[in-house]
Amino acid sequence: MIAGLQSLGAWLLGLSADQQVQLLFVTLFGWLLLVTAGGALRALRERSVVQEDRHQRFKRELRATWIGAVVFWAAWISGPGGATLLFGAISFLALREYITLLKTRRGDHRSLLLAFFLVLPLQYLLLANRNFDLFSVFIPVYVFLAIPVVSALAGDPERFLERNAKIQWGIMVCVYGLSHAPALVLLDFPNNQGRGAFLLFYLVMVVTVAKIAQTAASRRLRRRPVARHIDRSFSYRAWALGTLAASLLGAALFWITPFKAEQALAMAALAAAAGTLGEFVMSALKKDAGVRVWGNTSSVTGAVGLLDRVAPLCFAAPVFFHSVRWYFQLKP
Repeated sequence: MIAGLQSLGAWLLGLSADQQVQLLFVTLFGWLLLVTAGGALRALRERSVVQEDRHQRFKRELRATWIGAVVFWAAWISGPGGATLLFGAISFLALREYITLLKTRRGDHRSLLLAFFLVLPLQYLLLANRNFDLFSVFIPVYVFLAIPVVSALAGDPERFLERNAKIQWGIMVCVYGLSHAPALVLLDFPNNQGRGAFLLFYLVMVVTVAKIAQTAASRRLRRRPVARHIDRSFSYRAWALGTLAASLLGAALFWITPFKAEQALAMAALAAAAGTLGEFVMSALKKDAGVRVWGNTSSVTGAVGLLDRVAPLCFAAPVFFHSVRWYFQLKP
């Protein structure tokens, strides 16, 4: 069996980059088609009200997975420039969704205009130009100092700290965090030039599996929530099992990365842990905002639940990007 795995690994490593991409997408879309067909067959059977509710949730999750797979495929075929523009649009929509479900005042309009129409484009422009050093500090240093100044010039002191903290955190998650996902496409490793998009695929798969495995474990295990007022399903055991499952997947996917198997295992564990903990943090923010999900289909705010889908990636991407860049001493 070991010899067979070694032969399979050698065969996979011997494929060209285009052949590896084709194999990945054939496998991904093939599994999605099988799951979709299985769900359709199951829908033909009579179900109780509880089963119907579960089926509707399953359909929503499957639809989101299809959308995510298509988006990643579009990012791949459009190249680094297209991926940057695509994630810039996702950042804009995610930030819009975040802001529409939080209370703001007239005095915040200048700061919001700054966030949407100056900060976001500049962050992605720095990324497109591969100015990684300035890209890394532009928001947490310069923007975080500029936002309260702009707000103070509006002359509204009511809940000043709270309002600015909300705007800064939205920028941090939706723009700074998410912008590190396409940044992976622009990384060049020695002897592995032009294969950065594999890292993005690797990160998305690891974070997704960690989330699914943690959810499944929390349903099977006896619940011992860490903070029941934030998320009754989050426990250390479920979180550890989700991270473990993602780590094993990451080690199995080492052949699409510049990592060795043990390095891929460690990097996957780091990304998975950050992503699931980030989703837990966003659950606390949802509780504070008084909503169950970021999507609010009963209103005309435009919130459709996008932030729920990308929240783990927003936390995992910067941790993964800077860890990879630091460990391998990559230069712009």
